[in-house]
Amino acid sequence: MSDQLPEPWLRGVTAGADPVVSHLLRASQQIREDVERAIKPLSTVQLWAMPEEMTSAGFHAKHLAGSTERLCTYLEGRQLSEEQLAAIPGERAGSEPATELVARVHAAFGRYDRIVRQLTPQDFGALREVGRKRLQTTAIALAIHIPEHGQRHVGQAISAAKLAQATVPS
Repeated sequence: MSDQLPEPWLRGVTAGADPVVSHLLRASQQIREDVERAIKPLSTVQLWAMPEEMTSAGFHAKHLAGSTERLCTYLEGRQLSEEQLAAIPGERAGSEPATELVARVHAAFGRYDRIVRQLTPQDFGALREVGRKRLQTTAIALAIHIPEHGQRHVGQAISAAKLAQATVPS
């Protein structure tokens, strides 16, 4: 293990960042590393295979990127555009290769990192509205929820990827 880095949350604090913000940035890094490790080795067939009635690893990566982009819109204090809403059903299936999906996840969490880096403790309680019903939450709750939601889908992508590698020819 000496040649491997520790998990991101054990890599020290982010210089100049509030400790909460620093941890959120490390959680974002963990998601990017885990999704890349899980899906990068998959062929496109394996990536989009839905073994044993599960959703595919491709779906989880594509949804992770799309949902993170949408949640970032709310974190910025805005509502979703018609284009963002129209893209949601397209996350269920696809034919994108792993490299494209990894790039989308990296881009979505790059955006997240830029937004979170701007948060100060004074901003944590700022109200945000989510969804068509405009349910209220706070900026910090939304900033925390994004990596929480991300970790759920990363875990599912890892499981689906392992199953696809074991059962689906590349």
